[in-house]
Amino acid sequence: MSGLQRFSRPRSVRRGAALALVFAGVLAAGAATGSFGGQGHAESALPAASASHRDRVADAAAEAMADGKSPAAAAEEEVSRSGDRWGTVYDPTEYEEFAEELDGAYVGVGLWTRRDRDGSIEVDRVQHGGPAQRAGIRTGDLLRSIDGRPTEGRPVREVVDRLRGTGDAAGTEVELGLQRGTRAWTESLRRARLETPTVSVEQLGGSTLRIKVSAFTRGTGERVRQAVRSAPHGTGVLLDLRGNSGGLVREAVTAASAFLDGGLVATYDVRGKQRALHARSGGDTTRPLVALVDGGTMSAAELLAGALQDRGRAVVLGSRTFGKGSVQMPSRLPDGSVAELTVGHYRTPSGRTVDGQGITPDLDVDEGAESRARTVLSGLGTPS
Repeated sequence: MSGLQRFSRPRSVRRGAALALVFAGVLAAGAATGSFGGQGHAESALPAASASHRDRVADAAAEAMADGKSPAAAAEEEVSRSGDRWGTVYDPTEYEEFAEELDGAYVGVGLWTRRDRDGSIEVDRVQHGGPAQRAGIRTGDLLRSIDGRPTEGRPVREVVDRLRGTGDAAGTEVELGLQRGTRAWTESLRRARLETPTVSVEQLGGSTLRIKVSAFTRGTGERVRQAVRSAPHGTGVLLDLRGNSGGLVREAVTAASAFLDGGLVATYDVRGKQRALHARSGGDTTRPLVALVDGGTMSAAELLAGALQDRGRAVVLGSRTFGKGSVQMPSRLPDGSVAELTVGHYRTPSGRTVDGQGITPDLDVDEGAESRARTVLSGLGTPS
């Protein structure tokens, strides 16, 4: 497969998320941790981009450039007409951010924000070990200004951009105006390159280990494998994929390898050619396993849940997943923007289509899903 493969969220909900980016030649070289064989599944009902469609998008962008118009806007209009619901166009800055997030890293001060109803910006989360935590900033603090510029009423995206800085901002200083109750103060922080935490491990009682995976960035799959290898004997695993926005397919396959002894994880077609992804051998096949999913479980996370379900390795519990199971391949436009078009679709080991369908859990639970999962896990016994 040439070009860049993306297995990710729809544009309207994926900005700023960890997205699936596999650069030219990487997948073809086998970095997806799978072998590529013929699997005779039926064609997906959703259209995949043809060469002529790619050419039309490229031609529209080139003509717009020659006429002094926006190539990205022209390409986006052509993509919209194509009926490709996952097709989209990104500007160069967005695409650079996505590439950075592929590595599970970003430049910033280690805090996440949200906007309250009154327009104020509140610290939603503080990254352990980051500049913000070292300065004593806490969840719930109000972020009143950045470098003297008020944040109230500003979009969260703008706030994030200002916290990150421009260009190679690692090592630069940013001044934050903060408030906690009646106390208001200013804190000067130095931006740093930080890892995005995608895997958290927590012991819940004596016999349950929760492994929460928020996205599949580089290294996530191996961190899941390590967590399972390090789990005490007699401990069952809650694999929490709720809200997981997807990410690198090869990382999801590596995560599946933690629980499987080789075998099929998924198949996919790219312009009529059938290929397959296989787990590594040597995974833990006896430890009790429940996978938690919901409507925010997307893309590569759905691939993992579907594989564990089809292979009879896990009880999948929660609510139906999002239903994003297509492969996108981007191409560069004359102005540096990137047009991303659907070129294929994923299926679970049993041949189920993910795109537009999602994964239906074995046990449909909305309220108290984690408590129910722990009950189910306790009934699965202990590993031998």
